Amino acid sequence: MSRAALLVLADGRFPAGGHAHSGGAEAAVHAGRITGAASLEDFCRGRLHTTGLVSAALAASAALGVDPAVLDAAADARTPSPALRAAARKLGRQLLRAARATWPGAELDALARQFPKGAHQPVVLGVAARAAGLGPQDAAHCALYESVGGPATATVRLLSLDPFDATAVLARLAPEADRVAEAAVRAAHRVAAEGADALPAASAPLLELFAEAHAARTGRLFAS
Repeated sequence: MSRAALLVLADGRFPAGGHAHSGGAEAAVHAGRITGAASLEDFCRGRLHTTGLVSAALAASAALGVDPAVLDAAADARTPSPALRAAARKLGRQLLRAARATWPGAELDALARQFPKGAHQPVVLGVAARAAGLGPQDAAHCALYESVGGPATATVRLLSLDPFDATAVLARLAPEADRVAEAAVRAAHRVAAEGADALPAASAPLLELFAEAHAARTGRLFAS
């Protein structure tokens, strides 16, 4: 396991396309659900324990070597919103391009052939982590950081929120993220032994509704 590889994969400058997505924050700002640092923290905490947990478990499972096709189908089943499914596959396609250039290997090439239009981003993240020599816990942490880091960064642009305040939100959530990562890794080991039904299915219906409303809006700053 390489800590340096983990830093590369988790770096916001890694060209995986995440900068174009707000993780639902733009729709939440538009709806008045995020107005400052306190409500951003509430929003991110909700993401951690719902979509973040699911994404982390998917990524950790893929890092363990669980069949990506099985995981991709499970991700589809846990993503009711067509807009969110499309965004996840677009992000997965971009991440796969970056990962193949950074850590060339047979598993990533096979994933590209199997999903020419893109697999769900957390699944690709797990396979990329595996290609980089990282383990399931690394993949889970990476997925969870993305689940809250994207909204925090987006809110700085959307609300002119002080970047120090946004970063402090992420720091306060770090202990919770560690606990969610542990739960995700435990789930991933069950998936490896029992199948995809062992994946968590924590839902965030409001995020799904927001995603559909956001997709229909004009003048969006972020794609999702």
